[in-house]
Amino acid sequence: MPVLRNDTLSQRNLALTPELHTYLLAQGRMTPDPLLAELIERTRETVPDQAHMTVAPEEGALLTFLVRLLGAVRVVEVGTFTGYSSLCLARGLPVGGSLTTCDVSAEWTALAREFWARADVADRIELRLGPALDTLRALPAGPHLDLAFIDADKPGYIGYWEELVPRMRPGALLLVDNTLFSGEVIDEHPGEKAAAVHAFNEHARRDDRVELIMLPVADGLTMARRLPSGEIAA
Repeated sequence: MPVLRNDTLSQRNLALTPELHTYLLAQGRMTPDPLLAELIERTRETVPDQAHMTVAPEEGALLTFLVRLLGAVRVVEVGTFTGYSSLCLARGLPVGGSLTTCDVSAEWTALAREFWARADVADRIELRLGPALDTLRALPAGPHLDLAFIDADKPGYIGYWEELVPRMRPGALLLVDNTLFSGEVIDEHPGEKAAAVHAFNEHARRDDRVELIMLPVADGLTMARRLPSGEIAA
């Protein structure tokens, strides 16, 4: 894929210093509330080696915002971890909305269940433990989902994408996390996970069932809109 360079535009991409990041969070009201802040701390205490897998506060706020903006009712998440992103997604749901989230760890998701209950969103969330592909394949085959969020094992991304895209209704939104993977996606010799993300990015970019953009939110967030039949991506 050719790399487009534009020195004028690149100068408008600010380096996000810690001070500027704090300002960004405050201006967008994206600083975690006490419950989310406590979940971050409990995650660090419970699974310190994996605590980095929690989505950034601004990304969590964006998830809630997008669920509300779309009026999403049926949401799927691949990769629950300790429940931060699930909690953010569920908070955006209307009465009667539901989130199906899947993971393989009973230990990690036990913490998630505790905080869902404390946030009064447990009744909107169905947790399915087991391989995510099995969970996705058990969903109704037709287009019925309003929003999906993928944030799980990187080699599995293409498989999850292929199961989800046909199940997204026209106009639905599919979000994929870590698609810049700390910048390693453009390395000449990336590691296994970065190579898997790079392969996914190319796969998604060529998919004519969606139109997509990649945003430098946190570690990279791809947003794809499911195209109605007959519509061609711009």
